[in-house]
This record gives sequence, structure tokens and C-alpha cells, in this order.
Amino acid sequence: MPPVPFGVIGGLISYSTVPNDRDLAAQYVAPIVKGAKPGDLPVQQPTTFTLVINMRTAESLGLTIPETLLATADEVIQ
Repeated sequence: MPPVPFGVIGGLISYSTVPNDRDLAAQYVAPIVKGAKPGDLPVQQPTTFTLVINMRTAESLGLTIPETLLATADEVIQ
């Protein structure tokens, strides 16, 4: 089961990689186990991120989230 974004479990805002990009680390393991030098492997970085805003948490903290930020969010929890 992939990790759940912090915003989904009650955090105010989370900006994190999507589960498929978290598997980048696993792509390094197989070549290293087969004897490749870690320094010879190409650098890879996540390319996709998800923004989650929890409005319940914002309201309980008395915060107002700007509409421009809400518009860019991938998920807004009401």
C-alpha cells in the first residue's frame, strides 16, 4: 500500500511525489545488487507531484487558503 499524503490524514497541506515516482529508488537496487557501482548510475528525480489541501484542518486553525492556491491543488479535502 503506497503512503498516504499528509493532507489526507489531517495535515494542512502536502506537496509530495506521486506513488509511481517513489519507485525510483527501487530502480537503483537491481543494478547495484548485480554489481554496478552506485556512482555510475544516472541521477533520477521525481517528475510528478501532487498538492493536497485539507480545508477541514484550515478551518479548525482559523486559516483562509487563497483561491489561487486552491485552484492549483490536485485534491481539496472538504
